Amino acid sequence: MKTFGENLKLERLAKKLSQQEFARLLNVSQQQVSQWELNKVEPTLSNIVAIISILGIDFEELLYDVDLTKYIS
Repeated sequence: MKTFGENLKLERLAKKLSQQEFARLLNVSQQQVSQWELNKVEPTLSNIVAIISILGIDFEELLYDVDLTKYIS
């Protein structure tokens, strides 16, 4: 199983974007992107919408092979 952060990093790297460049496009800090990729913090829904728009991917691609049971209470 992958994590959301791993998928985010793979998609970002596939677009040849550094964390700094990606953060600038999202109007967040590089540290915020790092925390998402390390699964320390989850992005807001509005940030997820911006992420999929900037990366040109579907929401499902960010969640591919992610264990969603940890998000369900």
